[in-house]
Amino acid sequence: MLHQTITIKDIARELNISVSTVSRALRDTFDVSLETKQLVLEKAKELNYKPNFNARGLSQGKTNNIGIILPFITNYYFSTVITGIQKIAYDFNYNIILYLTNDSEEREKLIMSNLTLSGLDGILISTCASNYDHVHEVIGKGIPVVFFDRTNPLEASKVRQDDYNGAFEATSHLISQGFSEIAHITGPQDQIFTQNRLNGYLNALEHYGIPIRSEWIVHTGFSQECGSTDLQSLMSHCKKPDAIFAVNDRKAIGAMVQLKKENIRIGQDFGVVGFTNDPICTLITPTLTTVSESAFEIGRIACELLLKHIQKVNLPSKEVILPGELIIRESSMRTTLVD
Repeated sequence: MLHQTITIKDIARELNISVSTVSRALRDTFDVSLETKQLVLEKAKELNYKPNFNARGLSQGKTNNIGIILPFITNYYFSTVITGIQKIAYDFNYNIILYLTNDSEEREKLIMSNLTLSGLDGILISTCASNYDHVHEVIGKGIPVVFFDRTNPLEASKVRQDDYNGAFEATSHLISQGFSEIAHITGPQDQIFTQNRLNGYLNALEHYGIPIRSEWIVHTGFSQECGSTDLQSLMSHCKKPDAIFAVNDRKAIGAMVQLKKENIRIGQDFGVVGFTNDPICTLITPTLTTVSESAFEIGRIACELLLKHIQKVNLPSKEVILPGELIIRESSMRTTLVD
C-alpha cells in the first residue's frame, strides 16, 4: 500500500479554508490571524504534513542550501557544533556546505567575497575576523546570517557560550583551592569571546583582592603548541605563577605537557583549568578541570534561528547565550578527588 503524501490542499479541505490561507499560515505571514495559524499548525501536525521543500524552492527561488563558515573541523568542539547543525538542517531537508577559514581573517574574507550567494539560502558563521565589512556586505544583499560561538557587534542573530561567567567561575575555583598567582593564556585580543573570558578572569581576581599582573596575560593562538610555549614564557619570569586558566582545553593541555617536562606536579603544586570539555580532558593524567560548552545545542539553536530568518523576512535579530558548567577534576585540586 502506497503512503499518501499530505499536501496543503488536504489541510485546506479539512479546515474548509482556502489553500492560499493555509500556505500563508504555514509561512507565518502577518495577514493571517493567530487563531487561524494555530488551527492550521494543529491540523498539519495531526495529518503528519511534511513541507515539500523542493517545490517551495522552485516557486520561491530557494536552494535549500546553508553555508557554514568556521575555523576548523578537526577539533571536538566544532565537529560537535556541526552535528547539532546537521540535525536541524537535515530534519528540514536543507543541505549544508562547509567553508573552512583555518582561523585566517584573510581566508574568511576571501571565502565571503567568492560565495555564490544565489546558491545559498543563508549562512552560519563562527568568525575569526576583527573587521566585519565582508559580513555586513553579505547581510546587505539580503542573505540571512547567524553567528555562532565567535560573534561580532553586527546587528544579526547570535548563539554563543556564556564566556564571561564561565571564566569567572573557573578563576574563582582556582582561588578557592589556594592558588593566588594565576595566569591567563588566551587567544588574539580582537576576538569577542577571548575578551569576555579575559574579563571574567580579571573580575574574579579583583573580586578576591588578588593583584593583576599584565605579564601573566599571554595572547597567542589557540593550539596545544601555543599552550606549551605560553607556559615556557610564563615560567621564564622572575615571578612565576602557580596556576593557569586557559582560554580552551587545547592550550591547557599544552601547558600541562610543558609542566610535566619541568617536573612540576599538576594539581598539588600548580593548578590548571581549561574551557570546552573536550573528551581528552578525561583521558590525560591528571584529568583536566574545565568549563563545559554546549556545542551541540549551539549548533542546533543557531540552525533553527537561521531557518526562521530564511522563512520570515525582517525577523528581529536575537542573541542566545547558553550557560556553561564548571567540571572539577584533578588538575586544579590540591587534594585527590573523592567519588
